Amino acid sequence: MSWKNRGGSESNSRRLVSKKLTLFLCAGCFFAGLLFTDRMWPDPEAKGLSIPTGTEDAQSRLVSDGCDPKLKGVRRDSKDIIREVSETRNAVQTLDKTISNLEMELAAARALQDSILTGSPVSDDLMLPEPVKKRKYLMVVGINTAFSSRKRRDSVRATWMPQGDKLRKLEEEKGIIMRFVIGHGATSGGILDRAIEAEDRKHGDFLRLEHIEGYLELSAKTKTYFTTAVALWDADFYVKVDDDVHVNIATLGATLAKHRSNPRVYIGCMKSGPVLAHKGVRYHEPEHWKFGEEGNKYFRHATGQLYAISKDLATYISINQNVLHKYVNEDVSLGSWFIGLDVEHIDDRRLCCGTPPDCEWKAQAGNICVASFDWSCSGICRSADRIKEVHRRCGEGEDALWSASF
Repeated sequence: MSWKNRGGSESNSRRLVSKKLTLFLCAGCFFAGLLFTDRMWPDPEAKGLSIPTGTEDAQSRLVSDGCDPKLKGVRRDSKDIIREVSETRNAVQTLDKTISNLEMELAAARALQDSILTGSPVSDDLMLPEPVKKRKYLMVVGINTAFSSRKRRDSVRATWMPQGDKLRKLEEEKGIIMRFVIGHGATSGGILDRAIEAEDRKHGDFLRLEHIEGYLELSAKTKTYFTTAVALWDADFYVKVDDDVHVNIATLGATLAKHRSNPRVYIGCMKSGPVLAHKGVRYHEPEHWKFGEEGNKYFRHATGQLYAISKDLATYISINQNVLHKYVNEDVSLGSWFIGLDVEHIDDRRLCCGTPPDCEWKAQAGNICVASFDWSCSGICRSADRIKEVHRRCGEGEDALWSASF
């Protein structure tokens, strides 16, 4: 009996201790959990739920009133900003032009190296001494002429081309070179060459090319002209004009000067005439099959009476002259040489005005033409007789040239 009572008492005591221990452990775990959660749970500010303080409210009011200490002195005049943007733009354009010039010089050096390694003849322009290239010019104007065009040349000299000391003054003061461009006769040193030499001694206004003259050789002459001109003179632009076209030189210079920032520019009256496949017609294209089906048109190119190209393009022609294809029409050839290049084509209709009354009306309206000619004659009809009248009615005046600033 006593053993039973003792056993029951011990059993009750164990159950009581077990319950107390359980409650104690539960309470301990609860408080430990609170402590752990309080230390590890991220603050609301980490998720962007910041609670503004009095200091932050004050800063917000300062910012809204434009008085943030961090922004002090940041506000500037809009004129200063515009000036800085303009200066940055000019710097970028200058850098682009410098890079382009370096690329062309590198290409010329490579061409010279290839010529030396292969033993092929070295072009004279690649071997040109450095002192010749020191002077910088605005433009070189090459007036395409022929042996039989003496009267045309004299009419140009009497109108829009300065002579004698004025021609030299034009080079020194305005940076404009002007020359009649002609090659040689089929017989070297023949009567045709001697006549040009005598004329050059009198006027000193010729650029002689290493080229045999001939109507079907105009594309080759154009290539040789640009190659020779870029070798002799360092200019921004190189112009080709026919000797039966009237030109206002000051207006031409001002027009080209606007495009100085573009290193690769091709300026003229852009056209896209039909490809003439039939023999016996003027401007027949022997390679018409290259332009697709009969009746197709040429790609856009400048009409041949007058066009201008930048120095980079003239240098490109000089470097690649041996591999540039020649079509029978020289203006088509020039346009084809620039296909595939990053070249800006400028279509300026002032470079192809008609003769009076067209150019006269435009001059009276203040829109002086760069060049004037008759489309029906691909130049001024009977130019030797009529160009003086065109100059009188459409010319810009001699003072315009000497007072111009490019």
